[in-house]
Amino acid sequence: MKLTRREFSAGLAAGLAAPALLRSAHAQGATIKIGMCAPVTGPAAESGGYAIKGAKLALEAVNKAGGILGKQGELIVEDDQTTNPGIVLAFSKLASQSDIVGFLGSIRSTQVHAMAPDVLKLGKPVMIGGTDPNLTHMGNKWLFRFRPNDSYSGRVIAEYGVSTLGKKKWAVLHSTDAFGTAGGKALTEALQKLGAPPVLDQGYANQSQDFTPVVLAIKQSGADILGSYFTFENDLGIFARQLRQLGVNIPWVGSPSIVNITALKLAGPALYNTYGVADYAEDSSDASKAFGKIYRDATKVAPDNQSAWTYDAVTVLAAAINKAGSTEPEKIRDAILAIKKFPGAEGEYNFDQNGDGLHGYNIVKNDKGKIVFDKHIESND
Repeated sequence: MKLTRREFSAGLAAGLAAPALLRSAHAQGATIKIGMCAPVTGPAAESGGYAIKGAKLALEAVNKAGGILGKQGELIVEDDQTTNPGIVLAFSKLASQSDIVGFLGSIRSTQVHAMAPDVLKLGKPVMIGGTDPNLTHMGNKWLFRFRPNDSYSGRVIAEYGVSTLGKKKWAVLHSTDAFGTAGGKALTEALQKLGAPPVLDQGYANQSQDFTPVVLAIKQSGADILGSYFTFENDLGIFARQLRQLGVNIPWVGSPSIVNITALKLAGPALYNTYGVADYAEDSSDASKAFGKIYRDATKVAPDNQSAWTYDAVTVLAAAINKAGSTEPEKIRDAILAIKKFPGAEGEYNFDQNGDGLHGYNIVKNDKGKIVFDKHIESND
């Protein structure tokens, strides 16, 4: 299913809509409901607000273009409290509503792991933003990823740091949760293939308030570049400030959280001149720019991946249901997997049979607080 940029920018124009007869048959009656687990409370509440806004903007565009099977789409949000038990409870509440046809899960891999058994049991499509590569390789056919996984981000971080920045003495810093562990491993493996095994592999616990021991370990390692996988933006903000306060100014290439709006606000100048792999970069494509304008017009703030992936997830889910002409889970699944060359805010979607839609990353730089697009690196695997 190939969509033009014009169709994307217009918010799913006629080419995405259901056939006219099907539309008229479904014009009356209830809405088509999409469930969403999001951090309304907890440490990720601010970024959760961005995620909800992205999903709502997508649904507004879908509804203006004729809706889903001729009906208006409706978003039902449950608070996941930014915890694993919280998302299990939130998903349980949503799953109990039989008229919800598809779901948005979490951007956090550890939460997706927590809810995955219930997703498999329910047997309905769930869109996710978690980037642990294992999530789409554990036999759960109902998970569809709307961000590139960390097997790609690790390679891109390593390649950029070694080949472009010319650094070979790496400190790898990562959270000890599922996301951080998988990301750190992917980065380490990529560096080893480039002949630059890390001089330090350092884990940290989420919600740490003092990163002094971690910073000192980096300082004493002799590393000339830092690669990082931070799960929460508040941790990243604290670490960045302490890193600079203790005089460490080596180049730093981070996972996507390093360029998220929340992290930029918390860290300020401490993140100037750092680099990030970003699944969403506003200047990376026409579709990314189109989403940026839609989001800025609605919110008066810059977008990031928190809102971009949920925008794409709702857009693709609606398009797949319309293409399938049905809300039957298997038919929606087949329609999602058939999507190719889809110009999304996050990039061009080409779903593989594992449910991964994106296969590359953008490199961006923090230029005095402004995120500047450098280049896109697409994986050939």
